[in-house]
Amino acid sequence: MAADPNFNDHVFEVARQVPVGRVTSYGAIAKFLGVGNWSRKVGKAMGLVAGIEPYVPFQRVVNSQGRLTGGTSGIEHRAQLLAEEGVTVIGDKVQNFKTVFWDPVKELNFD
Repeated sequence: MAADPNFNDHVFEVARQVPVGRVTSYGAIAKFLGVGNWSRKVGKAMGLVAGIEPYVPFQRVVNSQGRLTGGTSGIEHRAQLLAEEGVTVIGDKVQNFKTVFWDPVKELNFD
């Protein structure tokens, strides 16, 4: 995966699989892709989703503590999008994180 020029596309494809009303983490996506210590690279990839088609539901990818990341306006926008999907966010934190967490390692099988 380290030399894979399509790494961002792989990240985007996993993010597209996160169901409405659920969230995953940068680290969970990295682990699914076999690069468990690359959560920051997953985060950087997620920062590039503007204008990508098909749409990448960036709001559904949060940090390992269930916190939204990005600038204040970005956090507010993500919180609003998640609220529209039924996910409760207070401040920058997803409530009931363990309940709404979606683990691609357990849920996806791309064999």
